[in-house]
Amino acid sequence: MSLYIVATPIGNLDDITLRAIETLKTVDLIAAEDTRYSGLLLQHLGIKAKLFALHDHNEQEKSQLLIEKLKSGQSIALISDAGTPLINDPGFHLVKACRENQIKVIPIPGACAAITALSVAGLPSDKFSYEGFLPAKSKARQDCLSKLIDETRTMIFYESTHRLLDTLNDMQTIFGSDKQIVLAKELTKTWETIVSYRVNELITWLKEDPNRQKGEFVLIVEGHTKNDSDIDPNALNTLKLLLKELPLKKAAAITAEIYGLKKNLLYQLGLSMEN
Repeated sequence: MSLYIVATPIGNLDDITLRAIETLKTVDLIAAEDTRYSGLLLQHLGIKAKLFALHDHNEQEKSQLLIEKLKSGQSIALISDAGTPLINDPGFHLVKACRENQIKVIPIPGACAAITALSVAGLPSDKFSYEGFLPAKSKARQDCLSKLIDETRTMIFYESTHRLLDTLNDMQTIFGSDKQIVLAKELTKTWETIVSYRVNELITWLKEDPNRQKGEFVLIVEGHTKNDSDIDPNALNTLKLLLKELPLKKAAAITAEIYGLKKNLLYQLGLSMEN
């Protein structure tokens, strides 16, 4: 009585793990986002299994049925069209229901487009923010991007062919032309392409060849880099006031402790003030 969350390849079928194959062979039922698409993968793997459609439009309704099957002792694997289930794919309601019913949920890890792209982007990967797909309408999209202006973590977005240029134009509007973006297209597939440009350069590169705009895309966007102008004005004002009564080193240390800033940065700013 377990639900297995099974990652499947995002392109190259050889990326399926041995554990995933064994799990898909042994479970009683496989819940799939698109049974026709998943059927081709299972056929390639030589697996004959009973498929059950579980997608965005029926997940809440069908989850209870799957819970009842699990309670009866059946084992079920959940797969999406590609990659790791629940990452912009159905499955949340089912996993939540399993947790609420004390049904064991077992991850079978594997490919994920977001992490695959991040690993080769050359942008900071120690901290990152997964944003998924942005809204379809430009106004809503720009509103979402505006909330990320000060995000210091590397940001990961998914985007489709028909909205790619519109999204990049909105990113240029909100983030500025110099924002560094790594575009990863068709990962692990025949036409895999990974390029790194400033957003204005990336837009130009895509327009040079319409074929570059076709495919499935991951956008890895550099986070906001703080500079002196980002320092809390209250901290600068405190430093100025303390400099009237204290040596620079002491004033910088006190200000740093109050506002949680680096002493060296405040010391340099203090020097600029004195000059």
